[in-house]
Amino acid sequence: MDVVCQFEEVARLPLPGDNCAVAIRQLNSGTVIQYESQSFVLDYTVMEGHRFAVKAIAPGEELLSWQLPFGVALKLIHPGHYVINETVLEALNVRKLAFVLPSDPNFADQVHPYILDEENFRPAPASPAYTETRTFMGYRRQEDRGVGTRNYIVLLGTTSHTGSYVKKLAARLQGECANYSNIDGIVPAAHTEGGTTMPNNVDLLLRTLAGFMINPNVGAVLLVDYGNESVTNKMVEAYARERGYPIDEVLHKFVSLAGSFEEELVKGEALVREWLPTVNAMQRTPESIRHLRIGLQCGGSDAFSGVSANPLLGWVSEELVRYGGAASLAETDELIGAEPYVLSKVRNVETARKFLELVNRFKERTSWHGTSAEGNPSGGNMYRGLYNIYLKSIGAAMKKDPATRIDFATEYGELMKAGGYYFMDSPGNDLESIAGQVAAGCNMIFFTTGNGSITNFPYVPTIKVVTTTRRFQLLSNDMDVNAGQYLEGKPMDEMGQEVFELAIRIASGQRSVGEKAGHAQVQIWRNWQQNDANQLETLLHAPAPTGAPIEIQDDAIPMASPILFTFTRQRDRQSSDNIGLIVPTSLCAGQVAGMITQRLNGRGAGQPGLSGFVALAHTEGCGTSGGPAESLFARTMIGYITHPMVEHCLLLEHGCEKTHNDYMRHQMEVNGVDASRLGYASIQLDGGIAKVSEKVEAWFADRLAAAEPAEKVTVGLEGLRIGIVSDGAIIDDAGEQLAALTKMIVGAGGVVVVPENSGLLAAASFRQHLFTASQVRPSIAYGEHVRRNGFHIMETPTTHWVETVTGLAATGVEIVIALIGNRPMQTHPFVPMLQITAEQAMLQKHQQDVDLVLSGNPASWANQMLERSKQVLEHTYAPRLYQQGNIDFQLTRGFLGISL
Repeated sequence: MDVVCQFEEVARLPLPGDNCAVAIRQLNSGTVIQYESQSFVLDYTVMEGHRFAVKAIAPGEELLSWQLPFGVALKLIHPGHYVINETVLEALNVRKLAFVLPSDPNFADQVHPYILDEENFRPAPASPAYTETRTFMGYRRQEDRGVGTRNYIVLLGTTSHTGSYVKKLAARLQGECANYSNIDGIVPAAHTEGGTTMPNNVDLLLRTLAGFMINPNVGAVLLVDYGNESVTNKMVEAYARERGYPIDEVLHKFVSLAGSFEEELVKGEALVREWLPTVNAMQRTPESIRHLRIGLQCGGSDAFSGVSANPLLGWVSEELVRYGGAASLAETDELIGAEPYVLSKVRNVETARKFLELVNRFKERTSWHGTSAEGNPSGGNMYRGLYNIYLKSIGAAMKKDPATRIDFATEYGELMKAGGYYFMDSPGNDLESIAGQVAAGCNMIFFTTGNGSITNFPYVPTIKVVTTTRRFQLLSNDMDVNAGQYLEGKPMDEMGQEVFELAIRIASGQRSVGEKAGHAQVQIWRNWQQNDANQLETLLHAPAPTGAPIEIQDDAIPMASPILFTFTRQRDRQSSDNIGLIVPTSLCAGQVAGMITQRLNGRGAGQPGLSGFVALAHTEGCGTSGGPAESLFARTMIGYITHPMVEHCLLLEHGCEKTHNDYMRHQMEVNGVDASRLGYASIQLDGGIAKVSEKVEAWFADRLAAAEPAEKVTVGLEGLRIGIVSDGAIIDDAGEQLAALTKMIVGAGGVVVVPENSGLLAAASFRQHLFTASQVRPSIAYGEHVRRNGFHIMETPTTHWVETVTGLAATGVEIVIALIGNRPMQTHPFVPMLQITAEQAMLQKHQQDVDLVLSGNPASWANQMLERSKQVLEHTYAPRLYQQGNIDFQLTRGFLGISL
């Protein structure tokens, strides 16, 4: 018997003129819906958040939600028919669903482009301002900086090169605030930018760093560089002073690291300790809420974001602006298709024009990279009912109340200098967008989420607003507000007032749920590599490397006494180490993965079978373009999943990303990788940080209990898989001996991989002693697992050291030899890196960081490197910088990756 449901019990119509309704729970095929004076039957099972027609929609007619178009019917769509497009069908077919989907789409993603009618434009009046004021307890700064809702000491890595330094320094100082009640914490702000040759986002990066410094929540800030990067402290200071940033009004210091890693950590600790009494002397005082500047974000959005949570933020923003405060709407590509609504009320035509210029610039920049700004929705968005960018944008735009006008349209990170409602240019990538709002001066973030995004910023409190009661109950330990109450009948005015009061309490010092969880991440709008479309066709159709080893000279000099290595063998895997690996499938799962491995390692779990647990936190998997960049990501992740040093591996998804667990399973199946031996967990679907942590730890415990003991085996050079990198000039003797080392290993049947960007490949002393051909090309792609032993060159789309090492380690090498000429560099999370040098001058500053100084007869250097490698591979010696914590991990986006 068919189930009969009243429409109001099972669906919502955002506005009366819509012809498509949103299911508020899963509705099975055959369900009879009583709607107004008619009834109709659902032709397919409609997922929660997905849409079905409530009126007949003719071919070519627009589908409407919020009375705005989000597509055009391809065929006659009857009332009760599941409306679905081709992209969502493809995304859902990757997942394991228990019901049948339509075989073909019935609508296409198509809307008419918006054209600003300047001739008939009429400026909108501002909403009436309140005559009275309200206060919160905040930290008053100098007038141009505003008032802080928090009081932090911020350790800021000027580029990615010093990211591991500020993270390690913050970790060493965590106990220092216990006796300073007015200091909220000492936090690192590490990011991925500025670590390569002069980036295209340099102006944006400098503006962001200057804004980070003077954010009102900063009590003191330490900026750290090496002084020779493409972006330096001197550049940040010059940028800030030339543009009137009041950096002298915040306690700060620019530091360039010159000595060893440990020595510089000791100096950094001493400096921060000197600041503590001064920062603690800053106290909260009653301040007008006109000083509140809130950033509005939505992430892990669903079909209800635009129905409940985003309108709630629109209510709060309108209220704050009427008190003289400021609110910032962002995520440029997530407003494409919503222009008629966004520009329905604007302060002046210049602001409307600037908004459209920023949107068009965003579209053009993405087109240079072979993608479309309209490709923003993630797999999680589509799964929860946001079929395309138009639906996502219409819902996202609801963070602006219908009564609110747009006052300003600004660049990413541009300072907010007055009250009002702002639009700030940014990608839809949540963390990249939030960083721009923090740089602009936001002292609070309001973040709506349908799937249950857990992200927070280190020194600006985030209030998380979830769209449905069911999701709030699942993630109650990670969310602040249940906007799902609106779907159940609670008036928006009542909810808005409650959230406004909560905002004032949190601004006054009450900790948000995210702050209590200790979860926070930073990501600045990442560099893009193309400045036009001139190279696009060449890059899109570049031939893939063959994977075949490169022929080299076979005149290796036999060793007088061969070196043997003790490895372990387990199942069909032979390696120098056994680790438990957690691979986050996106940026937002990274810190949670790190928290879990830290807890596992802290109690010695896995021993003696495993040497430890490792998490590969990174910045990708969500809010980035697909195509080549997504393929590169998947290939590199599979390289780590299949790495010979990995005994047990679990994929940890956030839950709303493009590259979720099901996506990764599919990629492994396509590439012939057994996905069944892996573990899988989801922060959102498994109930939040605490519950997913328990699940992951239980999975590893089960695997360890069932594991068979490893067998010790002895191998020669044929068992070695070595990567070689270089930084700085190549001394002839060093190049010649690295060539000799390569020939010895490859000649014995082992693997040597050198990245394409290594100076070794251009050094005559290396080339002449190694290659048989005058021209050599990469044999494997970035992050590609080596399947055929021999000598390989790996493609490297950037000159970034950490991105290079990240790709190199994914090839399956078990040790990296780094020839350093400038300074020691960050090491890898689990593939050991030997920092070696032939330059005595290196020891004057970095003696504590160098693992091997090549000395004596150069003919012995290859043996010296092998002997030190043996100590590392057999765990009798640990590389120094790894022990000290100078560790980093960063995936490249390739030539065509760009933030969406």
